Amino acid sequence: MGWFTKSKKPVEALPPPEEELWIVCSSCKAHIFKQEWDKNLQVCPKCNFHEKLTCYERIHITLDEKTFREFNAEISTSDPIQFSDAAEAYKDKAEATKTKVGLKESVVTGSGKIKDITVTVAVMDFRFLGGSLGSGAGEKILLAADYALRHSRPYIVFSASGGARMHEGIISLMQMPKTCAGIARLHRAGIPYISVLTHPTTGGVSASYAMVGDLNIAEPGALIGFAGRRVIEQTIKQELPNGFQTAEYLLEHGFVDQIVHRKDMKDFLASVLRYWQRR
Repeated sequence: MGWFTKSKKPVEALPPPEEELWIVCSSCKAHIFKQEWDKNLQVCPKCNFHEKLTCYERIHITLDEKTFREFNAEISTSDPIQFSDAAEAYKDKAEATKTKVGLKESVVTGSGKIKDITVTVAVMDFRFLGGSLGSGAGEKILLAADYALRHSRPYIVFSASGGARMHEGIISLMQMPKTCAGIARLHRAGIPYISVLTHPTTGGVSASYAMVGDLNIAEPGALIGFAGRRVIEQTIKQELPNGFQTAEYLLEHGFVDQIVHRKDMKDFLASVLRYWQRR
């Protein structure tokens, strides 16, 4: 008889892995106890880095419980130029992203309440193709602005984006003036538009609706800018200052009005909205 024989007893499946106990900060690489991480709204207690939130996480911490009502959820991506690169077609990439993320576009729009004040909101999600601005996203942001105009409600947009979605060519760039036109109508009607810039807000989004708020607010340390640092330095042949394109640098130079910690954002927005109501 051989020394080794195969057991006929079936191999038992391994137990499922335990819930993750630690989170690694993507900025300072510190290990944070997950319970503390969640309690701190995904803000690192070591370096104060504000981690990206999903659109529904943002809605949950900003709007009053059970007041959010989504609209135009059926609007999705389009493929006007049938773009394809060496890896895959844009259409296939978009469909795979929808399945993975559970969204049809990079922004979710709807209405809800902040401390009992009814508002219209648009919340971008960086997980969806880098929060890029495509034709579907632009349409949703415009329709939300039109909704706010019809109902005379403040409009708040939370931006988190790498810029215009170049897979859609010139159509994606047209979303920049298109969304700004909707916001201009709010301005003429005296309806407040508040822009909240989160990490990161760049490219065509920063060059359009993200920077034209009646009030431009940023989360601490957020990367905000148009082109990347390396591209700018190579273009102008100059070394840029430290902290360039951070929320703090933009506040110092007058491009944003206020930096608000995530834990204070809801109260801050409510105070601004109450001031508008009293006018």
